[in-house]
Amino acid sequence: MSNLPQVFLQGAFFGFSIAAPVGPIGLLCIRRTLASGRRAGFASGLGAATADATYGGIAGFGITFLSVALVSQMLLIRSLGGAFLIFLGARTFFSVPSTVVRATGGNLATDYLSTFVLTLSNPLTIIAFAAVFAGFGVTGGGGDYTAAAFLVSGVFAGSTLWWLILSGVVSAFRGMFGVSRMRWVNRLSGALIAGFGVTIFLSLFI
Repeated sequence: MSNLPQVFLQGAFFGFSIAAPVGPIGLLCIRRTLASGRRAGFASGLGAATADATYGGIAGFGITFLSVALVSQMLLIRSLGGAFLIFLGARTFFSVPSTVVRATGGNLATDYLSTFVLTLSNPLTIIAFAAVFAGFGVTGGGGDYTAAAFLVSGVFAGSTLWWLILSGVVSAFRGMFGVSRMRWVNRLSGALIAGFGVTIFLSLFI
């Protein structure tokens, strides 16, 4: 595949598309933006984008032994991810609203790492990436590593763009959310996030 700019744009479109549906990561990004400002929300989204690019790299560069190992441990990894979601949901539900935006990047690393780990808790994402990459004609086993690198970079850029837009838009409305409204935001988002965790457990054992 010689048209590398087109490969990058295709990856960006795919990365944007997989990031856009609102799920637990989206809820975390929205809630953290409202509670702690745009940087906290974007850091959360950036963690998810990094995890997407990580799985995309495993699929795109044909690291078969790693993808097989991750998928083989799917039950354990998904269980841990579900438990982490329930923990985050409960903590969010009972958190005390604050009208003070963090002036420094004190907990930005935590925001980033938490969503990075959560996004990695679905090893089946590798299979989805492998299928899409094969559709684009990019397979690590074929040695087309340049195209794979452009495609993975596009996935990261597209996903990052979505989180930048989402955190920016939500931040624009942050002034409308005082302590009282944030209390309800915390309760609703916390319940939904924990609900996603419970759903993961049910899907694994039923």
